[in-house]
Amino acid sequence: MTQENTDKIGIIAGGGQFPLLFAKAVLNQGLKVYAAAHKGETDETLAEHVEQLRWVKLGQLGKIIDFFKREGIKKAVFIGSITKINIFRDVRPDLKGLGLWNKINIKQDDAILRAVADRLEKDDIEIVASTGYVPELLFPKGILSRKKPTKDQMADIAFGWEVARSLGNLDIGQCVVVRNKTVLAVEAIEGTDAAILRGGTLGKEKAVVVKRRKPNQDLRFDLPAIGLKTIDSMKEVRAAVLAVEAEYALFFDSDAVIRAADKAGIVIIGIAENTTGDLSY
Repeated sequence: MTQENTDKIGIIAGGGQFPLLFAKAVLNQGLKVYAAAHKGETDETLAEHVEQLRWVKLGQLGKIIDFFKREGIKKAVFIGSITKINIFRDVRPDLKGLGLWNKINIKQDDAILRAVADRLEKDDIEIVASTGYVPELLFPKGILSRKKPTKDQMADIAFGWEVARSLGNLDIGQCVVVRNKTVLAVEAIEGTDAAILRGGTLGKEKAVVVKRRKPNQDLRFDLPAIGLKTIDSMKEVRAAVLAVEAEYALFFDSDAVIRAADKAGIVIIGIAENTTGDLSY
């Protein structure tokens, strides 16, 4: 194995804090980080934590490939969010990006990301799971808040869990908002926070938010993520419960999130599902 396979990692960076957290973590592991960052999405301070940063626009796949090949990158990760509505209003593909885009029949998250990963691998750039480098950011199992869920809330969690499974099977979203076993909102292209605000406005202080990975989720990209913004959205509509799939979601600023939830009286719980479909926490 050559040196370039062992001491370098590429980042295809979107927005949010995950690119920064990832870069800092892998730097501490002795890796050099090279980032392809998206204009209008990625935090500009990422440049302070990488060896090289190349700014690209959404769809400029050729620039990403050229950058990584020039820097000898053999492994890369997708991290951070892309404002999904921009797929329809702010894509600026280069020739490689346009060629790939025209070959994708279904313009959904997994289909797009998997197609990009396959294209990168043709240039010997392997897309790997980011969580292998930062397992400490995975959402834990159990009740994390001081407040515990009621029997009725656990029933809503189980109901929302199955709805989210169906939603994920269609590659639509990863989050549902329910109350009294009634669906109030499902996440689509607008994202989790908007779904929480819509559903929570209807459900008020009894709204239960359930967020889980899609069935057969490719763990290399688009894992569910929870952070302070999630709790802020729930506080705004007085939602009651946040249930997240344990070990398959990212948890940012966990201590601050739990403190904010406790202050607002919000239940936070990490749910696991066994091979027979039973839920535990």
